[in-house]
Formats: sequence, C-alpha cells, structure tokens
Amino acid sequence: MGVSPEPNGVGEACRARLQGEVFTRRWVVELILDLAGYTEDRDLGALRAVEPACGNGAFLGPMVERLSRSCRAFGRTIAETHSCLAATDLLADNVASARQVVESVLKTHQWPSGEHCGLAETWVTHEDYLLNQPAHLRLVGSEPQQPADFVIGNPPYIRPEDVPVSLYKKYKVSYPTMCGRADVYVAFIEAALRSLGPGGVVAFICADRWMRNQYGRELRSMITSSFAVESVISLHDVDVFEEDVSAYPAIVVIRNAPQGQVAVVETESEFGQDDAPMLVTWSTGRQRSISRARFRGSKLSKWFPGGESWPGGDPAIVRMVEEINDRLPLIEDERSRTRVGIGVATGSDGVFITTDSRLIEPDRLLPLAMAADGASGVLTWSGHYLVNPWEDDGTLVQLSNYPRLRKYLEAHGQELRNRHVAKRAERNWYRTIDKVNAELTQMPKLLFPDMKMFTHPVLDPGGLYPHHNLYFVVSDTWDMEVLGGLLMSKVAEAFISAYCVKMRGGTLRFQAQYLRRIRVPSPEAISEDDRKELRSAFRNRDKAAATEAAIELYRVNEYRAALNG
Repeated sequence: MGVSPEPNGVGEACRARLQGEVFTRRWVVELILDLAGYTEDRDLGALRAVEPACGNGAFLGPMVERLSRSCRAFGRTIAETHSCLAATDLLADNVASARQVVESVLKTHQWPSGEHCGLAETWVTHEDYLLNQPAHLRLVGSEPQQPADFVIGNPPYIRPEDVPVSLYKKYKVSYPTMCGRADVYVAFIEAALRSLGPGGVVAFICADRWMRNQYGRELRSMITSSFAVESVISLHDVDVFEEDVSAYPAIVVIRNAPQGQVAVVETESEFGQDDAPMLVTWSTGRQRSISRARFRGSKLSKWFPGGESWPGGDPAIVRMVEEINDRLPLIEDERSRTRVGIGVATGSDGVFITTDSRLIEPDRLLPLAMAADGASGVLTWSGHYLVNPWEDDGTLVQLSNYPRLRKYLEAHGQELRNRHVAKRAERNWYRTIDKVNAELTQMPKLLFPDMKMFTHPVLDPGGLYPHHNLYFVVSDTWDMEVLGGLLMSKVAEAFISAYCVKMRGGTLRFQAQYLRRIRVPSPEAISEDDRKELRSAFRNRDKAAATEAAIELYRVNEYRAALNG
C-alpha cells in the first residue's frame, strides 16, 4: 500500500495497510519466482527486480538467496548488485523486518560485511510504491530511469472503504485502470506493468476478482492491448497464505512482449509444495495439457482480447471456450435478431408487486414472472402482478387518468419519493427504476434465474413480464425450445462457468453480461433431426440428452470427458 504525503493520511493508510496484509507461504513464493524466471541459472546481477509491498520479507528473502547464488555462479560480487533489487513498504516495522531478512541471508551466504554493507538499506525503502515509483512518475510525464525486469510479490488487498478518501482519489488519478470501486491491488498491477522494460515480467499472487468483475475491465483492456498473459493459476482452495483468508487467490504472470501461448491451471485443495515443480516443468514445456490428482492445466494458443471478463475454471473447458469463440457467433447477434436482457427493477417491490388483481385499474397490471415460478423447469405463474406506471410509448402515465392507480401510489408516496431514482426527477416520483416495455410480455422468451448451480432456462410462451431476478433471451428467428435445449446443455453452461464470478459453493450467476458470452450455431445450420433432439431434451428437462446433441453441434467431442466430469 502507499503512503499519503500528509501526516494524518499516513496513519490512516498504515491502518488500511495492516488490514490488507496477507503473507505468502515459502513454497508458493518459490513457485512464483520459478514461473517468473527469477532463477539462479540466469545472471540476476545484470537484471532489476522489484517487490512493491515487501511486508516481512516473504518474497525478498528467497529473491536475495537466488541473487546471491547467481552472483557466485556468474563471478559477480554482491556489491555490484546495489541496483538489482528494490523493495518498498508502507509500514516502518515491515521495512525493519525485511532489512533484517536481507542481512541474515547475506551473512548466511558468507558475503564479507564490507561487500554488503548498506545493501539492506539500499534495497528496502520506506516509501509509497504507488506514488513514488517510476511507474507513477511516468504517468505525470517522466520516463522511468530504471525499467524493471521483474516485479514480483503479493500486493495488499484493500477495499476502497478502508483507504483514506484523499489517498484513494490520488491513486485513481494516477492509475486510470482503477475504475468503479476497484481494490487497491488493481493500481499495484498497473504500476508494475508500466514500470517494465522490454521483456520484463510481472508475477503476482492476488485475488482473481479483477479478472471477472466490472472494476477490472480497464486493467484487462490495458493488459490485452499492450502485454502478454503467460500464466493464470487458480489457487482458490489451496493453503497459500500464512493465515486462513478467503481471498480467491490466483497467480498471474504477465510479460511486456507480444501475446503468445498461455498456461491456464486449476488446482485442487491438496495442491502443495511437491506439485509445484511439475507445474513449472509443464508450463515451460511443449505438452499441451496435463491432468494430475492435484491440478489440471491447458495451454491456449492465444488470450482473450479486450476488456471483457477472462474465463476461469477447468482449463480444458477454457480451451474449448477459446476454440468455439473463433468459430461461432455470440448469442446476441444481429443476424439472428436475438437479445438478452433483465427483468424490471422497481426500487420498491413492496409497492409495485401485488397479488391483488383488483387493486387498481386492470390495464395497469402486468402478469409478472418471479424466479420461483420456474423452479420445476416448467413456468407456473404464482399470480403476481406488476403495477405498471408506463405507457406503451415509454412515457409515464398521467395519474389523473387512473384514479385508483393514483390513490394507491399516493398512499405510498413518501416511500416512493425517498428512492434515489425519484429524487433525480421529482415529477417522476412514481416511476419504476427500469422502464417497462409491455411488448415483451407477449413475446416467447427463455427465462434464467440470477443464481443457480446449473443452466436452467424456462420457457415463457408469452403472457408474463420478467421480474428483475430473472434474465431473459428473446429472438425473432430461433425456435425457443430448440434454443432452450442448447442453453440447457453443459456446453452452454461452460461459457457461464468460465466467465462468471461464482458465489460460494460454486453457484453460478446467469447475469446478462455472462449470458451474452455464450456462442451458438446459426439457427439455419441446425438440421431438423438435431432440432427434434434439442426440442425433446428441453421439454423433458433432459440435460444429458441436450449436452450430447450440443457436443455434436459444437464439434467438441474431444471435450466430452471434461464436460461430463
């Protein structure tokens, strides 16, 4: 974490830094160093490595050990390496501890005190990495004087609300990828990348939320446009830290070079020190995939472009998704006139949703589909209505034309006027957050509940309007039962699983942004026999049959075991 230049800010920032400290186990550090190529068989004395949040020296100690052995192998003295390491930290106690680690390593490696005198103080400094490092200076007009060959470490996990407001604003000004409510580690990644020289590499272990959340989109876009992703290793259930924390950790290795092959790895909870060497050997070799008891890996020929969320999960499935992306169109495609959307958000469900069909004028009530209505796989309306204040042309109704509606809404006027959406335009105090498109009511549509362990499309043949806990797919060209069969398959589910931010227990999110990532064959490319199979599978809620038909249509037979695993 960084230091605010104001004295009061330092204290607050230090407290935030303490909250964000999570120290990495030694074997994980060694794995990251190996993946980055910071190894003693290279002349590390000719390279520059940076540890931006050194803590108590968990990374720095092994780095000094490797630098020391490399110096001896390449005939260098340790005194020659004064500019080869740079470690910073916000907390004075951490700086002192890290310097002690450096001194201990140099003594253990029997370097004469005259040769290493002052190196610990030179290498480890008490300063703000985010505001004082060359990466920051470059953003305000200066080129970095010493580009980094390696930036390695475990950046602190600090939420926006735990950072002094003035300091957080400075970070956001300095690091444009910090969009929305980005965690501070986003700034660390950007700063690290900007400090790299040609061929330089960033190797971090940190929470992987930025790879899929909205606040990571600018960082993802920066990486895919200017850098090369080399490795993404998921360690969600692995004991990688000294303390038990729920951080969804992943190792990411990114290089300042053209994009090439990418190693994607998913680990099991038992993955540990004995498995790390095999992972490193595989990631640097030619073998395309690997499956061991404790980890699975696949190599992709390229990475996913733009700022959209990066896929994760089973590496074989990620590779399948990459291959399908090259061949088939997205589900939301102009040619098929297919659209993905979300049901209506009201801002006050207690007012706008009712089961009383006589509450107001009948033409102001729309039958409403709720998430629970499709739990069985067949839509069974529960009798809920939406109190609809919208005309068909998208304007609000004149309440004077609907006395019962007016009386009902005014009875709840204080509650409705207190909503944020109402305060923005007081004359429209009785609007729902979303406008209502009444035409959607009569359209056949596939409905998806927001959260589910598996794909669960349910057909509304027309007649209901979806609630905001439901996402929908409508199309002018698809037979909705055929499309429903495809979307019920594990092939379609693979796209959701790869791209979405999973909830605890593996629950998937079927939000519009993830549904839009699904790719499907063109409707006209599906034979009548295949249509019958998909239609039958959908009607019978037969996920296995739908998956078998989809495997053939998508031409992904080699991934059958991964899909059914």
